[in-house]
Amino acid sequence: MTTPMLAIRDLRREYDSGPSLVTALDGVNVDLAAGTFTAIMGPSGSGKSTLLHCVAGLDRPTSGEVTVDGVRLGDLDETGLTLLRRERIGFVFQAFNLISSLTAAQNVALPVRLAGRRLSPSEVTAALDEVGLGDRARHRPVELSGGQQQRVAIARAIVTRPAVIFADEPTGALDNQTSHLVLGLLRDLATSRGQTIVMVTHDPMAAAVADSVLLLADGRLVDRLDGASAEAIAARMARAESTC
Repeated sequence: MTTPMLAIRDLRREYDSGPSLVTALDGVNVDLAAGTFTAIMGPSGSGKSTLLHCVAGLDRPTSGEVTVDGVRLGDLDETGLTLLRRERIGFVFQAFNLISSLTAAQNVALPVRLAGRRLSPSEVTAALDEVGLGDRARHRPVELSGGQQQRVAIARAIVTRPAVIFADEPTGALDNQTSHLVLGLLRDLATSRGQTIVMVTHDPMAAAVADSVLLLADGRLVDRLDGASAEAIAARMARAESTC
């Protein structure tokens, strides 16, 4: 069998809430293959953001195990997790998180520079070309549209050739047309480049672009939809929300 790019085993995350514990994740198990695009959905409070944070090494689970590209996160100390996130994981968030005083090219290169390394100009240019912004390298965020800023953020995420890109509501601040362009870019990264992408979204239209949709409810994985339409995803979400 092919080793999964992302393996999640019996993942639990509990939070101390005064006299009781709140269970955000309750025994999640799933394997995600390399080169796949997976959407995570669920009602508010279902645990989808907590799952993303735990599998991306941003939060420590209470128990269970996460393996990313053959590396067990539980075996790493904080320094090891920082290095893993820096070298093997890319992040795209709803907020573009670009530095306003820097050009697009400088924003793409910034995380690597902060890590004490340098990218060649050709590497930065290649990343911007890949998201269709090679001609905007010298533009600052204020000179770019929202969709272009998010594409710069995607270029920043892919420039180190990470094993996995984690995207948290990447189209949440964009209009429908721009969202379609950004989702098409993520889809193409998975299809053409074999990039593994995991995306949290509340939008069935966005989720339908993915290969699979993982549906969470009350911290549990309750369904997995493969190749589903936006209508089918929305109907399944409605059923999940009605039981919460």
